[in-house]
Amino acid sequence: MSRTGEPGSARVAAPPALSPGLAAVVADFARHLRSERGRSEHTTRAYLSDVNHLLSFALTHGVTGLEDLRLPDLRSWLGDQADRGAARSTIARRAAAARTFLKWANRTGRIDTDPSLRLVAPRRNRTLPDVLKQREASEMLDLAALRADDADPIHMRDRAILELLYATGIRVGELASLDVDDLDLRDRTVRVMGKGAKERVVPFGVPAARACEEWLRAARPALVGARSGPALFLGRRGARVDPRQVRSLVHEVLSHLPDAPDLGPHGLRHSAATHLLEGGADLRMVQEVLGHASLATTQIYTHVSVDRLRKSYEQAHPRA
Repeated sequence: MSRTGEPGSARVAAPPALSPGLAAVVADFARHLRSERGRSEHTTRAYLSDVNHLLSFALTHGVTGLEDLRLPDLRSWLGDQADRGAARSTIARRAAAARTFLKWANRTGRIDTDPSLRLVAPRRNRTLPDVLKQREASEMLDLAALRADDADPIHMRDRAILELLYATGIRVGELASLDVDDLDLRDRTVRVMGKGAKERVVPFGVPAARACEEWLRAARPALVGARSGPALFLGRRGARVDPRQVRSLVHEVLSHLPDAPDLGPHGLRHSAATHLLEGGADLRMVQEVLGHASLATTQIYTHVSVDRLRKSYEQAHPRA
């Protein structure tokens, strides 16, 4: 294998197409992500996009085979992205994808050594997510209940969706994929299929149970149609609710609360986790509820709580 140029040499106008051999390796990696690691289609596409970005960059700089890829090439790839103004989070994500790909390629015998073992990417900026205050969450749910008083099936559905999102902290995709049998109103739990096809059971409280019971009894039957199947939440035409509809719902309801931040369903997830910790919940319990694979992911919510505590202190204490 030869190199026709070193990092920093002239770049071609468009990225070169991968050779059939490299394309086959990437296709095998995609099958590995889907079948062996249980990654979602969205996550798989993100990995493949980053790997193709790396391989196209390498080809542009004369690295014509996977076995010729070296640590300096990886560093040049990340450095080029930094020079082009890519966000630190983007560079960190692409470095992680490259490490996953090359570790897999080494383990499966496609390369003899893994050049990414000493690859260091910039740390992501630990931005604290916006969350609702507990008062704002209550106002949001009060507004949803008030709208549901008109007995419109969609308004009753919206109330149940918002109550369940805030009560459980589940992801919008997890909520949209729920079936009726996943909900246990007697035990007040919901069975959720999370990332990596990992199932967990999440508890919820009385208000969410009441809203869901009213939706199932008095509203869902009015929307059931040929496309409904076992879906828990339906759209006006009877099909399973789409995550985009849920996002629009959250934004629309919060737009009526003048002091509340403009959040989507993931903001309700952040809010639920923060309020659990503020109420004294154990961090590992919150990790289990949210379905985080690593406790480190859950720990950001401790920073959110401390940050809000600090702001309250600075506003209230005369010597702050």
